Amino acid sequence: MTALAGRVSCLAAIVDSRARHLLVELSGCDARLLDDASALSALLRAAAEAAGARVVAEVFHPFAPHGVTGVVLIEESHFSIHTWPETGYAAVDFYTCGDARPEQAIDLLVAGLAASRADVLEVARGLPAPEETLRVTRQSHVSRPPSVR
Repeated sequence: MTALAGRVSCLAAIVDSRARHLLVELSGCDARLLDDASALSALLRAAAEAAGARVVAEVFHPFAPHGVTGVVLIEESHFSIHTWPETGYAAVDFYTCGDARPEQAIDLLVAGLAASRADVLEVARGLPAPEETLRVTRQSHVSRPPSVR
């Protein structure tokens, strides 16, 4: 047993946040939308509201030549997005605790970004046993042809 393993066990014994962390992989998205910081801000705020979360702040940063990183801080934690318009890909994190329902935000993002595929991995944070913390909760395949970029 390593020294780190002892500290991890100790941490698991005192941390019981029961937070949910949804890692959302969106592909086949509209490149123009992925490069529009204002549109992404409005979409992520709407996603937070759809999840029943209360938005307290946000920061969105466009990159040159393309791409955006943005974070919406919510009372329950945060929603974030990182985009690669050149490949039609967006990485989204929904980290929540309390009564927020982040799964309610997924369909809104899929539609809002015109994604052709969404894969979701849920991580139950603050649980003591690693085998209980990771699970694929949803795989979606949207049946629409990819848009011309």
